[in-house]
Amino acid sequence: MGTTKIKDLTVGELKALIPDTVKESVEDLIEDLLALSSDEYLGSIEEARKDYKEGRVKYFEKRLQKP
Repeated sequence: MGTTKIKDLTVGELKALIPDTVKESVEDLIEDLLALSSDEYLGSIEEARKDYKEGRVKYFEKRLQKP
């Protein structure tokens, strides 16, 4: 989105934006709830945190560099 400010929108334009914004937020929330209710997903987060704490990580920037 550009630098358009709410004050620059008409009431109709603002009303048109609200349902899409709410829909996206609800979809994101549902996706998060599904992910967080997955034991496999939660286990992968736990494993990733352990790997990070123990230094078993590769940084994206370093992977882009050629040896």
